[in-house]
Amino acid sequence: MASSVRILGIDPGLSRCGYAVIDYDGRTPDPVEYGLIKTSPKDETTKRLGEIHKEIGRVIDEFKPDEFAIERVYFHRNVSTAIDVAMVMGALISLAVERGLIARQYTPLQIKRAITGAGRASKDQVQKMIRILYKLEEIPKPPDVADALAAALTHAHMRNHPEDRSVG
Repeated sequence: MASSVRILGIDPGLSRCGYAVIDYDGRTPDPVEYGLIKTSPKDETTKRLGEIHKEIGRVIDEFKPDEFAIERVYFHRNVSTAIDVAMVMGALISLAVERGLIARQYTPLQIKRAITGAGRASKDQVQKMIRILYKLEEIPKPPDVADALAAALTHAHMRNHPEDRSVG
């Protein structure tokens, strides 16, 4: 039996950042911890980034993942939101690398394809597959948490196939 790897998956966001720690033995994903970090839009961006950084640092310290996967989010409509998410991504990738984790980014298309088999799957389809693949009684809520579980499982499936993962 293959040895298990512990993966931290992230769905980045400045207001709501989903995270998930899973163990993967090469066959079955086992959710260890997952949740949501919420920050107040009333606070300055730097304070909010610090809160997310601190909380993910705590998750890393407590659960000691080996590897890190983050959804590489693209936006077309709101430049301000795109910049905020990019700052979260950069801060957390930097944190992961600083802590010695293997860090990878996956596009929404890669995640949807890995979880559902279809790159154009709906959020609802991804959430339903996450419930099935992790053998959960219900879909993790809010969607940011299901997306973090999806990012972690995508990395579990793609970690030994570097030609399929995005640079990073």
